[in-house]
Amino acid sequence: MGKPLRVGIVGCGAIIAQYLTNFRKLRDIELVAVADLDPARAQAVADDYEGVRATSVDELLAADDVELVLNLTIPAAHAAVALKAIAAGKSVYGEKPLAATTAEARQVLDAAHEAGVVVGCAPDTVLGTGIQTARKAIDDGLIGAPISASATMVTPGHERWHPNPDFYYQPGGGPLLDMGPYYVTALVTLLGPVVSVMGAASHTRNVRTIGSGPRQGETVPVDIDSHVTGVLVHTSGALSTLFMSFDAVKSKSPNIEIHGSTGSLVVPDPNHFDGEVQLFSLGADGWETLPVSAGYVDSGRGFGIADLASTAQGEEPRAGGALAYHALEVMESVLESAHSGRAVPIQSTVERPKSVELTVLADDINMLEAQEAAS
Repeated sequence: MGKPLRVGIVGCGAIIAQYLTNFRKLRDIELVAVADLDPARAQAVADDYEGVRATSVDELLAADDVELVLNLTIPAAHAAVALKAIAAGKSVYGEKPLAATTAEARQVLDAAHEAGVVVGCAPDTVLGTGIQTARKAIDDGLIGAPISASATMVTPGHERWHPNPDFYYQPGGGPLLDMGPYYVTALVTLLGPVVSVMGAASHTRNVRTIGSGPRQGETVPVDIDSHVTGVLVHTSGALSTLFMSFDAVKSKSPNIEIHGSTGSLVVPDPNHFDGEVQLFSLGADGWETLPVSAGYVDSGRGFGIADLASTAQGEEPRAGGALAYHALEVMESVLESAHSGRAVPIQSTVERPKSVELTVLADDINMLEAQEAAS
C-alpha cells in the first residue's frame, strides 16, 4: 500500500553491517528494532541507526510495529527463531541456510503457511546484475540448449579471518552448507530445479586454529565434511558439478561456468551481486563481455527483502522459502549421497524464479547513472 515494510533484526553479528548499509537507502524498508543475545551488540547498532531501538528477542517478536523479522542468528538457531517469529504473526527473512536440516526447514514453511505469513531467505545475490545478466543470456538463447555447469568455491578455511569460526565446523556449517547456498541457488536460477544428486566428501583435519581476534591461537573442533563434490541433475537434463572446499588453497577456475550447444558463459561469483558475464560463442575468436542487461542495479544484502516487500500477495518471492528449501535439500542430499555412495532423488521442486528486469531500487544517484550507462 505504498508504506515501507517494518523490519526487526534478531542477531547483530558481523553480517549485519552489510544489511544496515543497504537498509539506509532502500525506501521500501524501515528498520525499527534490533535484538541480540548480547544486549551491548544490539545497543551499538541502535546507537548508530536513527530511529532504531534495541530490545530483547522476546520484546522484538512481540512488537506491534515489526512486520518482518530478519533472522541473522547462527545456522543452528535459524529454525527456532523463525518458528517463534511466525508464531508471533511475523513474516521471516533468514540468512542462509533456511535451517540446519530439511526437517526443520519443513516445519518453518508449514508453520508459515498455516499462519498466512511469508518466508524469504538469502542468498539474494542472485537478484543482482551478475547472475541476472547471465540468466537473460541463457533465456535469450545465446548459448543454445544448456548442457552442463561447474561451480567452484575454494578457501583454506574461514578460521583464518573470522574471530569466532566455531559454527562453520559444526553441523549446519561446512563448505557446502555455508557457501553452497550461493552456488546452488544460482544454478537453480540459471538452469532450473534439480531432480537427483550424487556426492563425495572428505574430512582432512580434526581441529582448526583461529587466526585473528581475541581468541587467536585457540583451536576449534571440526565435526563436518570440509571438502565436498557433487553432481546435480537438473529437470532440463543439464548436469552441474559442485566443488566446495574449506581445505584447498586457491582456484584459478571461474566461480561458475555454463556450457550450451552453441556457446559457453563465465558467470561471476554468486557471493557477489555484480561482476562481468563473458560469452564464447561457437565459431568465435574469443570471449566477449556482455553488457549489463538485467537485475537490481548496484544491489547488496537486503535487496531480497525489498523484492519480497513488492511481491504480490499470494505470490512466492524470488528469494523465497520454497527456493531456499529446495537448495537445502539438494545440499543435504549431496552429503547423504557422499556417505551412502548412492544417487539420491530430490523430493522437492520449485518454480524457476522470475527474472529481474534491469531495475534501480535504492535512492542513490550513482545507481541511476549506472543504469543509464548500461542501457
